[in-house]
Amino acid sequence: MKLSASNPLDSLVDLACRDGVDIRPTLLRVLTDLYVQKPIHDVEEETQFVELALGLIDTVDAQTRAAVAASLSAYPGAPLAVLRKLASASSAEPGAPARGEPERSDLIELFFSALPEERRLILINLDVVPDTTTRRVMPVAGELIRRLENAALKRNQGEFTRVLERALGISRELADRIARDDSGEPIVVAAKVLGIKADVLQRILLFLNPVIGQSARRLYELSRLFDELNARAAERMVGIWRTTVQRHAVHEPVYWNDERPGVRPAARPLAAHRTAGERDTHPARSKNSDR
Repeated sequence: MKLSASNPLDSLVDLACRDGVDIRPTLLRVLTDLYVQKPIHDVEEETQFVELALGLIDTVDAQTRAAVAASLSAYPGAPLAVLRKLASASSAEPGAPARGEPERSDLIELFFSALPEERRLILINLDVVPDTTTRRVMPVAGELIRRLENAALKRNQGEFTRVLERALGISRELADRIARDDSGEPIVVAAKVLGIKADVLQRILLFLNPVIGQSARRLYELSRLFDELNARAAERMVGIWRTTVQRHAVHEPVYWNDERPGVRPAARPLAAHRTAGERDTHPARSKNSDR
């Protein structure tokens, strides 16, 4: 796989080097995995990988460096400059942690613009990035899953989007983007977090988006990703998605009886209107009854 200037991973690397975005361990692993998948590289590819790897090695933890060194040591013709850098940095302290809030909206754009194999590698490696944030535990949501599956079987992307938005606590725009994604990895991430079973996910993928449903190969690859994907990595990605939501109130999942009687705001004006109408008609009825 060619790491060209137009490759979205280039932008991801640039973003990772900013203060506040500490995804450098994941990037180094992803870049290395992409590099070793191709048996031969031209000069441009070789130079780009060496420059990117050398810039990241000093900033990552010892575990990441060891994993990268293991991958490259088994690869014929691995760049000597990178191997030497890994060896010299083995006893060095990792770079100082980044400060500030991550530009996670940029990460979302970069993920959605990535190719399927790049998305897979990013997701598979997400669970190795240090994270001190509290993970949200999703309760069992049988009714929620049923509603998502029914919407998919009816090819109702609008209903699927609405349920997914409230289930994951993400924006409507992003939920719609997930539902309409022609590659399918975002739905796999959502399914892993919500506890959707593999057979249900396959039905959702088959019916929700015709582009995915008509490709047996895509369905197979997404099923494989679902099996490979670590739940923690999926939760990390959903956590990134949630940061785009401007919360003005506490999120209430859709499966917590959102159709409770007496809480719909439209009911009060309607009742008031009827009361006013009743007041207007009562005097007339009284006159008729007096006669």
